[in-house]
Amino acid sequence: MTLREKAGQLNQRMYGWDAYRRTPDGGYELTDALYAETDRFEGLGALYGLMRADAWSGVGHGGGPGAQDSAALAEAVQRHVVERSRLGIPALFVEEVPHGHLALDGTVLPVNLAVGAGWDPALYERAAAHAAAELRARGGHVALVSALDITRDPRWGRTEECFGEDSYLAARLTEALVRGMQGPPADRFSADKAPVVLKHFAGQGATVGGRNSAESELGPRELHDIHLPAAQAGIRAGAAAVMAAYNEVDGLPCAGNHALLTGLLRGRWGFEGLVMADGLAVDRLARITGDKVSAGALALNSGVDLSLWDDGFTHLEEAVGRGLVEESVLDSAVARVLRLKFRLGLFEPPERPEGPERHQQPGSRAQLPSPAQGRALSTDLARASITLLRNRAGLLPVPPATSRIAVLGPQSATVAHQSGDYTAPQRPGTGTSVLDGLRRLAPPGVDIRHARGCALTGDDLSGIPEAVAAAAGSDLAVLVLGGSSARTTGTDFAANGAAATAASHLTCGEGVDLAGLGLGGAQYALLDAVVATGTPTAVVLVQGRPHVVPDTAGALLTAWYPGPWGGEAIAEVLFGLAEPRGRLSVSVPRSVAQLPVYYNHKDTEYGGYVDESAEPLFAFGHGLSYTSFAYGPPRTDGRTVTVDVTNTGARQGRTVVQVYLRRLITTTWPRTLELCAFEGVDLVPGERRTVTLRLGADLTGTAAAEIRVAESARDALTAVPVVLPVTARQSFTAPEDTPL
Repeated sequence: MTLREKAGQLNQRMYGWDAYRRTPDGGYELTDALYAETDRFEGLGALYGLMRADAWSGVGHGGGPGAQDSAALAEAVQRHVVERSRLGIPALFVEEVPHGHLALDGTVLPVNLAVGAGWDPALYERAAAHAAAELRARGGHVALVSALDITRDPRWGRTEECFGEDSYLAARLTEALVRGMQGPPADRFSADKAPVVLKHFAGQGATVGGRNSAESELGPRELHDIHLPAAQAGIRAGAAAVMAAYNEVDGLPCAGNHALLTGLLRGRWGFEGLVMADGLAVDRLARITGDKVSAGALALNSGVDLSLWDDGFTHLEEAVGRGLVEESVLDSAVARVLRLKFRLGLFEPPERPEGPERHQQPGSRAQLPSPAQGRALSTDLARASITLLRNRAGLLPVPPATSRIAVLGPQSATVAHQSGDYTAPQRPGTGTSVLDGLRRLAPPGVDIRHARGCALTGDDLSGIPEAVAAAAGSDLAVLVLGGSSARTTGTDFAANGAAATAASHLTCGEGVDLAGLGLGGAQYALLDAVVATGTPTAVVLVQGRPHVVPDTAGALLTAWYPGPWGGEAIAEVLFGLAEPRGRLSVSVPRSVAQLPVYYNHKDTEYGGYVDESAEPLFAFGHGLSYTSFAYGPPRTDGRTVTVDVTNTGARQGRTVVQVYLRRLITTTWPRTLELCAFEGVDLVPGERRTVTLRLGADLTGTAAAEIRVAESARDALTAVPVVLPVTARQSFTAPEDTPL
């Protein structure tokens, strides 16, 4: 390969939606922009977002590829790339799959924060497998999936992309993601499996002030304890790639951090896969190098293999000529890119079946999964995530004698705000709102009345009297409040797709960081007015981060962003047709002034506040059921924990057995608690089951410890401890070769 061809393999500069345009006959034609990009390097290393559809790309129904014609478009682009390449090297088609494939007709799943609340890796693995099969059937190759960010400050707009605040839970879900999308570790990917790029490496969830892309003030122990376990678990499961984050670690941005990407990731962990930079992150390095040529050299020397939209990597040929980077370093990166293409079978002759799909791109292609299967998986994830936070006097499920229900609030009759950021436009009629779900599932004779009451944001109170009248004349008020990450044409975007100037309804999503955690003022006024009627009120929160809500309603549920069919799942839980299965994967603060409130802080004598409690309103792991459970005394042999669990209530239900480690004698200051095992257990009334869980704690540097089994982190603080046998005291010191 020539130096120019090598540099081309490391570039992913083009927005994929600029590579094609619709023709009057409904087909596609390739653009001059694509021709120019492939001519520049006599081929193309990777193409981002060929099928992306959203407000940023401007792609919608009628202009972009859907489920039935995406593969044909991908084949046309690939044929051009191969023909233009002197060596016939195909391109990688890289797609966003944050909660389902970000493409027209793709299955939309609940966001990661909802997945975390489900505490169900097996279910998530099945959903990830479905998303991978959809991607591959449509001609895509590589999936970009957020999994590594740990939320430490819920003001961050991308909190919805995190599994939660705990590294152990995130690690188990990251393993499930990799297994589901990629299958068992193998030299080759099956036709229905997709290599995963795990985002973002590392520490992006701990940026100062919850501000997107800001610096992260992380010491090496905090980095290793909290922000690296999910990445290490994903790599051990076989993850094909990671994406270097925007933030800095120890003074260096991740895309230019040799200690992180080479010393730790490749050196100590032995990672042999691909490292991709986040969008325009390489060019940002010019702030410290002085120009984009040296910025590209710094990123490559640090361990980045593939850029994203940057100019810096387009100058790698010049960087080699100037002696800024050795050609052998370039060769190693190119080898990793080509190896991934071989693992995908892209160099194999294309299959040519008979029929209208006889022209295909290199390698085999999966069959498009059933949309009904995708809807079922999305709804199952939504059911698993719905978390009952408060239920005074057993207000829920809806009592049988209820004859009139008022369904109120800005989230009650819409599906547009149920799916979070990175969601493609949905076809009319897709999804189920809470109002639709309640009307469909209500017993005969139950009158469902509706009033919106107010908007998501702003202080317009004009709709509240109608909502109050509906509530006053009802036996139960269901008040659906929350936020929105739904991008619209009114959103202004930065060059990397983050919201630059948020539309009025946006309260979450990339670029939508908040100084406070409040809802719109009108939503609080609506809540106060409805509760003041005296009608029993159940509040449902549809949200991408934990918002602060007054402790006034009789019942409170959070559904996070449950996806298009989340309204059906919420209605099932309200009526008692399904049990509330969710448990919090993030602590819910009483006010923004408390932050941070995560449970696994250092075990120091924290002083409280004079003006309010320092404890969260709802703790990590919390979640109520419509039944009750009793845990017997736990037993341990040092490797496993065994506990007897009994359903002591009158309904079938699910509890999540949570095992926490408390270190007593250590070489470094310990955390108050650390989750080290969990398992969901479904039991019928009166059923007792013995549950054995394998401990996932690293006891390096620990000479004495105990375990506590409970239903939440708060309960674990008062649970009866059991001494954990520790065979030997081991010291821990940071590696001398790197601060990381």
